[in-house]
Amino acid sequence: DGVTEVLAHRSHSLRDKFIEIPCSEDYDSHKRFEGCTPRKCGRGVTDAVITREEAERIRRIAERGLSLGGSDGGASILDLHSGALSLGKHFVNLYRYFGDKIQDIFTEEDFALYRDVRQRIQQRIAQVFGISSSAMYLTKPTFFSRMNSTGAKTTHDEYWHPHVDKVTYGSFDYTSLLYLSDYSEDFGGGRFVFMDADSNKTVEPRAGRVSFFTSGSENLHRVEKVQWGTRFAITISFTCDPEHGIGDPVL
Repeated sequence: DGVTEVLAHRSHSLRDKFIEIPCSEDYDSHKRFEGCTPRKCGRGVTDAVITREEAERIRRIAERGLSLGGSDGGASILDLHSGALSLGKHFVNLYRYFGDKIQDIFTEEDFALYRDVRQRIQQRIAQVFGISSSAMYLTKPTFFSRMNSTGAKTTHDEYWHPHVDKVTYGSFDYTSLLYLSDYSEDFGGGRFVFMDADSNKTVEPRAGRVSFFTSGSENLHRVEKVQWGTRFAITISFTCDPEHGIGDPVL
């Protein structure tokens, strides 16, 4: 894998760390949106936007939702926007499948916290990249992930392949991850790895830590396989194209 450099250790509390890198050409083939499409690219990590206590509350939302289903393989997904929930080897729509029972699982406070956290992350990304927060739109997929060491049963369980978000999803311009559990304490493996030509740069998850980056080929990345324990995170994605925008989830 070449040289590995740790960008963010779990044991360090980082106020703000940002590394600027040249933008790839991925944005040239898409429509450009003034005041939003990246002119400067890079990756950042901060432990100063979301508290550990908030991350724990968010994790409990994920745990309650995922307790209704879960994949047969190592990676389970819960998307509060579309309702997609891993169930065995497939996905179901949480809202249709469970109907009114959903009211017993989630509260209005859960959704308000989710919204608040999303807004703070959006504002931090806008600030760091020098763009307008109001020119960014939440886009899909934005989802919780729960990963453990169970072997993959379908391609959806193979989360460890290197990929570029803009190539995979098209609409993504900025990607963020909020970690909801601690590397080396709650799980082993499962670090986030930026794959650069000269070396790998890793982010060790820590509850409340936000990692964010421009979604083009300048940020090719992967997640290491989880070796033990359970890793929780939420991926929150943003687009500059209002046509690809989605709303916050509502109960």
